[in-house]
Amino acid sequence: MQSSTQGEGPDVILLHGLFGMGNNLGALARALQDDFRVHCLDLPNHGRSGWLETMTLESLADGIRGWLRERGIARAHLCGHSLGGKVAMRIALDDPGQVDRLVVADIAPVDYPAHHDAIFAALQAVRDRAPRSRSEAETVMRDFIVEEGVRQFLLLSLARGEDGRYQWRFNLDGLLRDYGAARGRLEASAPFTGPVLFIKGENSDYILPQHREAIESLFPAARLRVLQGCGHWLHAEQPRLFNATVRRFLLAPQGG
Repeated sequence: MQSSTQGEGPDVILLHGLFGMGNNLGALARALQDDFRVHCLDLPNHGRSGWLETMTLESLADGIRGWLRERGIARAHLCGHSLGGKVAMRIALDDPGQVDRLVVADIAPVDYPAHHDAIFAALQAVRDRAPRSRSEAETVMRDFIVEEGVRQFLLLSLARGEDGRYQWRFNLDGLLRDYGAARGRLEASAPFTGPVLFIKGENSDYILPQHREAIESLFPAARLRVLQGCGHWLHAEQPRLFNATVRRFLLAPQGG
């Protein structure tokens, strides 16, 4: 599994969201590196990490646990955004002894309806075109995705091949095939009782009042912080506030 590490201290594992890669949380890693040893991972099926035959939250979590074993990391803080947050929650629920403190950025442990049709259509259109430049790829995506920020985020995962044409680093077919599993509700035989911080973007609808019961049943010690002036991409829209919020939680004596 592809990863990068910086800093010294207690281990912090950063897990990105769907269609992303580890360096999406690079600004957070830099904000934490003076106090922690921070690892940015490319999730399986993403970035430069290997691909899975079948992607589930469990198989993604297994990949992270294998990476931890290889490096002899018995216990760490976990911080995940969106899909990465669901994977982090899965690890905490299945192996609570491995997790010290948990940060979940703008996702809840609930089932979400499909809502990435336009993105998947754009990704497939770019793959079919096999563009010779990033600008050509963005032109293709404009027919499907209005938001420039979303297009720029996706373009980070575009890589140039030996033939000079660009293709996606992530496993597009696998993500499309197993998209339903990645959206699924989390269940567990016992809750994770350690300190947990859920961070919601003010303008995002990923964490809603009706999700409170599911959150509290699985994470009874959870706290919720709402960041003003941002949506689902809170770490990119309000980086200084997001980074400071995570750092303060991880450094607090009781996870407060």
